[in-house]
Formats: sequence, structure tokens, C-alpha cells
Amino acid sequence: MGIGVSSWGLANAVSRRGQMGVVSGTGIDSVLARRLQLGDPGGHMRRAMENFPWPEMARRALDAYFIPGGKPADAPFKLNPMKKMKLGRRSVELLIVSNFVEVWLAREDHEGLVGINYLEKLQRPTLPSLFGAMLGGVDFVLIGAGIPLAIPGILDKIAQWDVAELRLTAVDNPNRHSYVQTFDPRQFAEGELFPLKRPKFLAIISSDILAQTFVRRASGYTDGFIVEYHTAGGHNAPPRKDRNFPDRVNQYGPKDEPNVEAIAASGRPFWMAGGYATPERIRWALDHGAAGVQVGSIFATADESGLTPEIRQEIIDRYLRGDLTVRTDFRASPTGFPFKVVDIDGTVGLNDVYEDRDRICDMGYLRDMYSIDENKVGYRCASEPISDFVDKGGTEEGAAGRRCLCNGLMATIGLGQVRDGIPEAAVVTGGDDFSFLDHVLKDGATSYDVNDVLNYLLCSSDSETAPMATQSELVQ
Repeated sequence: MGIGVSSWGLANAVSRRGQMGVVSGTGIDSVLARRLQLGDPGGHMRRAMENFPWPEMARRALDAYFIPGGKPADAPFKLNPMKKMKLGRRSVELLIVSNFVEVWLAREDHEGLVGINYLEKLQRPTLPSLFGAMLGGVDFVLIGAGIPLAIPGILDKIAQWDVAELRLTAVDNPNRHSYVQTFDPRQFAEGELFPLKRPKFLAIISSDILAQTFVRRASGYTDGFIVEYHTAGGHNAPPRKDRNFPDRVNQYGPKDEPNVEAIAASGRPFWMAGGYATPERIRWALDHGAAGVQVGSIFATADESGLTPEIRQEIIDRYLRGDLTVRTDFRASPTGFPFKVVDIDGTVGLNDVYEDRDRICDMGYLRDMYSIDENKVGYRCASEPISDFVDKGGTEEGAAGRRCLCNGLMATIGLGQVRDGIPEAAVVTGGDDFSFLDHVLKDGATSYDVNDVLNYLLCSSDSETAPMATQSELVQ
């Protein structure tokens, strides 16, 4: 659910109720750095860092970013280093510590299951991020927005403290130069090695073809799948081409319906996602062989989510008034993937706000790496200044309409950059269907929490009290 929306607090609350709480690992190093610059309200970041296995590494991160009492409201945040093919030690250490912190807090004081979600598109932070999450004891790793066939083997390697390698994707690479990132966890251990648990790996897919690809070609064992329909929030898989409708562009059709029977035939457990936030849809998923479901939007507007209270309330109020609009924007994301946008006044999803914003790329998570020669690469983002993008081999058409999701999503959780005293505008994402609000908002309430969500979802369709599923049934 974007950067920091599926936060440690939300995941912890879900796990305490016997389900699997999943934190977002996207941009988590910037999230930690900015929470520390706000003075770490509640002391949660520092409490987790005190439990990091190597105190000196945690101290270096704390010294670099912590501001007692917090920075002035009109002062900008200190930026993290931009992610390159070869990461500096400072950048690697912050990735390790931040992933540990988010997982550790999500796991604090309960025995439930915790997962972490990454994007295959964001490859450069992946290896140290996985290591940090594993140090925190993460149970599941979920990855989508691409085909992460290398991840199962990487998890095997890191769990054994072995050197892991990840082949990085480079665009504009006609000579097919190979670029490989190497990570040796032993180089960062500040003390004796200890056993690391290998988390289970769930690939986020949209078709049975991808399920079979992971079964046959993945570098190690793929433990299961999240089968995500295009009604889900965030990034979606692009529509599949249909020869019967050659003129249909940027439209989903029958070919985009996942073949659930074929996915079940893979023999791996799977969870359905995208429009499954009702007891009836959960029952349908279970009846068709799923181990359970993944839901996001219903938690995104719960009290425990990382969304700012103002944005959460605006979404709820708009739905109750009947003027909440969610659309699939095929231009918004610089990744090229379709992206769900919730239209709310003042957010960069709207064209007038987008046009008023100066284009800037100073976080760089979604930058493409492009080939220059066999030893050299460059980096560009379709949401950076158009002239810069074109100078690096991009096109004006490729940059048109692209939103800066890095800055926009950070603003959505109250950590937006401040420029000349003015905070960045947010960009809000969510699934197509918010009708669950009719069920979780009780007796005229305008807010709800995780308990309200799970009380609703874990009841059968014909009973308000009968439990429908336990953790052992939903997570194998």
C-alpha cells in the first residue's frame, strides 16, 4: 500500500488478531530517516534501533538523521543518497537498519506472522533490504511489479550468510550488457554470525502463466502466490493484448481475468487480491482453492494505517457523500505500469496540481537504469525535468503526465519534502471498490480500526458472528 501506508503499527495490529500483517518495504530508508528528523515521536524508531544486533551501525544511522524535538516545520528534510548500481556503505547500512526497524516493530510483543512487500522494479535497494528484514525476523517476503525469479535463491543465500547476486535490469541495452549487484552479508556483520531464518517467498502475479514460470524457472523455491486483479490499488499489471480487439488500448478485458483453476494446479498456496474485502469474496476465494486473501484499501483508511488522518478522513467523507473517484491512470507512474489514483483536491493526481508543481527527481527510487557501455550506466526518471529526461535518452512523450510518486507518496504519510516552506502535494492510491465502508462504519461513525475490519471480514456471509477463518487456514 504505497510507501509507509502499510506501516508497522497497522501490521502489528493485524498480526495480533491472528492474520498476517504486511509492512511496505518501499522507500523504507527514507521513511526511517524522516521519522528521525521529526524527532521520532513516541520513541518507536529508537526503541527498535536499540534492539538492532549491531549497536554501532544503528548509532551511525541515528547520528546521521535524528533531530531531538524534530526539525522546524518549514525546514526541508535531509535527503538519503540516491540508489545506484553500486551502493555506498552509508546507503547500505541505512537500508539494513530501516528494514529491520519496520519488521521488528511489526513483530513486537506478539507471536503472529509478519510479511514485507517490495517492488521488483526497485531492484537496487533489494539485497540489503532483504537482509535487514531477515535480521528483524520477517516471516514472508512479497514482491510484485515485475517477475522476481531471482528472489527465492537470494533468500536461500542470505539465510546462509553467503554472497547473493542480483542481475539488474537496464533499459536501452541493445548489446545486452550484464550488470550484476553483489551483496555479502558477512561484510556488514559487526560480531559473530548467528542463524538467519529464510522467510517464505510469495510472488505477486496476475496470471497462471506467471505461476508456472515461477514453478519452473525461479532460482529457488517459490512458496506461493498473491494473485492480484487489476482492481487493486497501487500499481497494476498492464492489460494483456487481445488479438480479437486490436484497437482496444489501455483497457482491461477477459484476458486479464486470472485463471484460478490453473493457478491452483501449480500446487502452491495462493491468496487472491483486488476486490476481496468482503466475507462473500473471501468465501469465494477459499471455495476455489485459495489459502486466503490479501486486502489493502480496507486497512488503508483504518485508524492504524500510515495515511495522514486528514487524507483518511477525506476519503471516507467523499465516499459517504457519493463523490469518491478512483481511476486507473495509465500515465501517472514513471514506471510505465498502470497506477490507481484517488482524486482528492490538492493532490498531485489532479492535473492542475500536477501542472503547478516543478518537476524534480531527488529521491530516485523509480529511476530507470540505462546502459551506456559494458561498465557504465546512467539513471533517468520519466517524472524528472523533461529536458533532463530527454538528454538522457528519454522522450518528451514518455515524460508527459508522469507524476513523481516518490515525493507524492511520502507526502501521503505526512513525510513530504518541504521546498521554500511549502510541503509537497500528496498522491493518493486505493482500490476500485470502497463499498466496505458501508460495513465497517457502524452507527454513524466516520472512522474505524483494525478490529472493525477483521470482525467484518472474518464472519461468514450469512452470520455476523460465526468465525470464517483462522490464521492457520489463511497462512500455510
